Amino acid sequence: MHKTKRFFMYLFLIVAAFVSFFPFLWIIVSSTNPSVDVTRGRLLPGTYFMDNLRKLLSSVDILTALKNSLLISVSTTLLAMLIASLAGYGFEVYRSRAKDAVFNLLLLSMMIPFAALMVPLYRMFGKITNLLPLIGIDTLAAVVLPTMTTAFLIFFFRQSTKMFPKELLEAGRIDGLSELGLFFRVYAPTMKTTYAAASIITFMSSWNNYLWPLIVLQTPQKQTIPLLISNLGSSYAPDFGVIMLAIFISTIPTAIVFFVMQKHFVAGMIGSVK
Repeated sequence: MHKTKRFFMYLFLIVAAFVSFFPFLWIIVSSTNPSVDVTRGRLLPGTYFMDNLRKLLSSVDILTALKNSLLISVSTTLLAMLIASLAGYGFEVYRSRAKDAVFNLLLLSMMIPFAALMVPLYRMFGKITNLLPLIGIDTLAAVVLPTMTTAFLIFFFRQSTKMFPKELLEAGRIDGLSELGLFFRVYAPTMKTTYAAASIITFMSSWNNYLWPLIVLQTPQKQTIPLLISNLGSSYAPDFGVIMLAIFISTIPTAIVFFVMQKHFVAGMIGSVK
């Protein structure tokens, strides 16, 4: 009975893994085939990979798009980790009624869809452009600033800080550490699993962000990889082999980030502190 149960468990896991991996496998296979074979649903690797790569490099500037996406994603992730962790740490460690009310309002902001904020944000950055062109419309900073932290990340860090041993803070204060010293020298190194989980979530969200960059970035030199893929698919006669190759290339950075940090990601999501 036990062996039968284990057999069906492994069978279910194999089927679930295949279903999860199949779209990515199909993208890889399609990137080696011409467009006509992709539309026919060919599931065997072809010999058109280099042809699709040459067409991709000659038709669009994918390297610039990758560079823009990388700059935006890395900047957003670094700023989000600093701001969200400071906020989550402050909300949990320094408790007061006023801060609890502010935190509740912060959580309420999660109920506002981004579509409702697009017009006010665009008008605000339009006015900023005249004063500070470096962070105005059609700049990478205009993509980073509205998304450099979220209420969810602050909530995530605050909930994880509940598991943090407060005795370490008291010991640090006895040793003469300042409050910032406690944060950077005691709290941050201890919460590395939480930082890893939050970094993966933020990086992937920023890398795949489409709507706001579509609105605020107006020149081809500033477009990100999701915008480039969208432009490839909106042509009169899209080459699906080239599109699949571009999609495959765009997944490589996020896959690298996830696989490098996956051990810490699991621990961070369950709130463990080591």
